[in-house]
Amino acid sequence: MIAGLIKRAAFYTLVGVIVVAAVFPFYYAILTSLKSGTALFDVGYWPTSVSLVNYVTVLSTGTFLRNIGNSLLIALAVVILSLLLGVTAAYALSRVNFRGRSLLLLTILSVSMFPQIAVLAGLFELIRALGVYNTPFALIFAYMIFTLPFTVWVLTAFMRDLPVEIEEAAIIDGATPWIIVSKVFVPLMWPAMVTTGLLAFIAAWNEFLFALTFTASSSQRTVPVAIALLGGAGQFEIPWGNIMAASVIVTVPLLVLVLVFQRKIVAGLTLGGVKG
Repeated sequence: MIAGLIKRAAFYTLVGVIVVAAVFPFYYAILTSLKSGTALFDVGYWPTSVSLVNYVTVLSTGTFLRNIGNSLLIALAVVILSLLLGVTAAYALSRVNFRGRSLLLLTILSVSMFPQIAVLAGLFELIRALGVYNTPFALIFAYMIFTLPFTVWVLTAFMRDLPVEIEEAAIIDGATPWIIVSKVFVPLMWPAMVTTGLLAFIAAWNEFLFALTFTASSSQRTVPVAIALLGGAGQFEIPWGNIMAASVIVTVPLLVLVLVFQRKIVAGLTLGGVKG
């Protein structure tokens, strides 16, 4: 009895430590964003005064709203293209027998293993040759290189677990491959698609290196670069309040997405783990 209570107490203590370590940075960012003036340098863990001046400053000056729009456009485009190409590629790699299928799948996955800095120079020259430098298309193209392999790999593994009888019944009814993919497999793959789509969205929303390299004007930048440049070059005082307010603003959409799709995410991560 005592041993069980000790184990339970240790478990909840560990959970509490993990939750505090994960949530505290965001909580402190919110706390700092609500301060202004000299209060920014006062160390405290509870709000003593609330000021929205940092949020007003961030949203009313510069091109921050435009940068949010850029990030949203690019992230949504990456998600849509990744899922569209990922589902069709997963069908070919999991249902169509052809020579070198396993090697092709490993090759697709290996592309995502290269660090960003390793492909930066070559990708920069390619984007310049295509004439899309300093446009959203440059970032969409660059992000697809890393989000698409992961999407294809996850959706292929998920589609392999679907019963073959479903596909055979659709073929008997005269369904074409596109009908099988769009009308039969896609409704069954929603949990996996939501999970991979959300991960692709987060990756595109938070990416910094490519966004800094492939954009030159403030109107084309995404929010991570905009936040990094909020202080401006040559400034002696860093506007921590504005930076924290901007960080909170760009984090809220991710939290909302996770809360809305949390059941689908859990289902997508656990499906296939238990066989019955």
